[in-house]
Amino acid sequence: MKSRTTLRSIAVVAGLSALALAGCSSGPATGGSTPAASAPGGSGVSLISPGKLTVCTHLPYAPFQSNDDSGKTVGFDVDMMDLVAKKLGVEQAIVDTPFEGIKSGQDMATGKCDIAAAGMTITDARKKAILFSVPYFDATQALLVPNGSTVKSLADLKGKKLGAQSSTTGLDYATKNKAANGYEIVEFQDLASETQALLTGQVDAAINDLPVWSEALKQNPGKAMIATQFNTGEQYGFGMKLGNEALAKVVDDVITTSKTDGTYDQLFKKWIGEVPAS
Repeated sequence: MKSRTTLRSIAVVAGLSALALAGCSSGPATGGSTPAASAPGGSGVSLISPGKLTVCTHLPYAPFQSNDDSGKTVGFDVDMMDLVAKKLGVEQAIVDTPFEGIKSGQDMATGKCDIAAAGMTITDARKKAILFSVPYFDATQALLVPNGSTVKSLADLKGKKLGAQSSTTGLDYATKNKAANGYEIVEFQDLASETQALLTGQVDAAINDLPVWSEALKQNPGKAMIATQFNTGEQYGFGMKLGNEALAKVVDDVITTSKTDGTYDQLFKKWIGEVPAS
């Protein structure tokens, strides 16, 4: 996006807590004045709300995070954050917020959330404002086109329109290659609007992370196809406030343990598909 990269404008609005979604609880109010609360278990982790790991994300970004038919937020990132919350002895509380505030680090720095889980690509620029976990997912960019399209590469888009999600590494990649390939970039604020634009012919192709396009194909059978992939070497990470080493240690331990005890592979198969050979 989120590359998510990342994806992907900072919203500080009254009543934001009405938008917060969690398995059993609501997110906290916006702002950096919330007193810190220590997580149980002697981990040394301070949380912005007692008994809650508050997680910022940007919906929808399936299969990493999206709302199911009942309105509950589910996905790979959500399940991974549930593991972290369990380790801390608390519950996860999810806050849906624009990706700009996440990728800039502002949401964590101001106390809107403890951590961001939003299919977010780790970049050197983002590291200046965000403390990232160890990588938890290897991402690849992909080009989605309508079924029957003759577009096979960026070069085939000369004089055409390419959709990209704002604030994402997909947009960065599209911008980097625009001059060489002669296409027009059309930006969309979220994945849903980018996908809809492709399906309704507003753009000739759309770029985003491969897993989210794979999910879009499942939801829209026979309407689109992946023309090509771009191996950009991206990796996702969970993002925290700079200096929050105590929480980062817990998150890193959870990621590492889940990969050794088989939990990570189970979640990968559940939400994404077959686990790539290591």
